[in-house]
Amino acid sequence: MAAGAPDSEAGVATGRSAPAWPRSAVRIGFGVIWAIDAQFKWRAGFRDEFKGIIQSAGQGQPSWLHWFFTFTNNVFASSPHAWAYVIASLETLIALALILGFARKITYIVTICMGLGIWAVAEGFGGPYTTGATDVGTACIYALVALALLVLSLEAGTSRYSVDRYLERRISWWHKVAELGARNHPANSN
Repeated sequence: MAAGAPDSEAGVATGRSAPAWPRSAVRIGFGVIWAIDAQFKWRAGFRDEFKGIIQSAGQGQPSWLHWFFTFTNNVFASSPHAWAYVIASLETLIALALILGFARKITYIVTICMGLGIWAVAEGFGGPYTTGATDVGTACIYALVALALLVLSLEAGTSRYSVDRYLERRISWWHKVAELGARNHPANSN
């Protein structure tokens, strides 16, 4: 199809035409941000400071949240270096999956959970209850962007610039991993 032609059945049905690359550019750009974050997690300083990061997130929080921070401190204190490697690995996998467009539906859901987990545990829900708080944290925005990409994928269908597009053409059930909603036939997508 020509550049700017609709890249899903939805575009054909409504008569709207939009280039395919902006949606993919947002996904890929978001993946690059995750890759930069992951690179910081692989540094020795993150492993060395991980336990302190988790412990400091609960400081100054209201008493009704102390149970949560006590629980997370107990979970992560058992093996902070191992948890640091797990987090670095997850962030790296998220980055690669976003950049490549691999298992997009699953990737977006995992990214939402990871973003909310970082926001809750490491950022202490953004610390809005602490003295001097100026915002609600940044990781919740990561979850929101992933949610937006998930919802956009429902409308947009198969992404032209993704590994999923290739896999959906070769593996009949792959759309269940890659797409939200009904199957878009790859033959009808760009």
